[in-house]
Amino acid sequence: MKICVTASGEGLDSEVDPRFGRCSYFVIYDPETRNVESISNAAAFTSGGTGIKAAEIVANAGIDVLLTGTMGPNAFSIFSELGIDVQVGIKGTVREAIRQYEAGELQSIRTPNTTPGSGMGKGMKGGGMGSGIGRGK
Repeated sequence: MKICVTASGEGLDSEVDPRFGRCSYFVIYDPETRNVESISNAAAFTSGGTGIKAAEIVANAGIDVLLTGTMGPNAFSIFSELGIDVQVGIKGTVREAIRQYEAGELQSIRTPNTTPGSGMGKGMKGGGMGSGIGRGK
């Protein structure tokens, strides 16, 4: 079994990143072998289809469980179709998120828990909270 955690950096001691599509890394942990692999999220800086591209990266890594904070409908549909369990509510480091999962403290979602284009956006002339990827003025 492989567990994937969305993270801001590499390795088990990295802080978790609650954003699925825009996280910097996917840290993959195999509890049987204790093997840890960190995959850079090449989809994080794309202008469109980020969730789908990120889902493809993770699915190609052969994971069984994804631990994250938010999941949009496009990415969620891919995981649902592949039978990958998506659990939310992660906090702290990747190591702590895995412990939370193993202790049954996280929650599987049956539907996406965010809408397309919500969250942090950064326009051409600035950034901030907003809807979608701002276009600047």
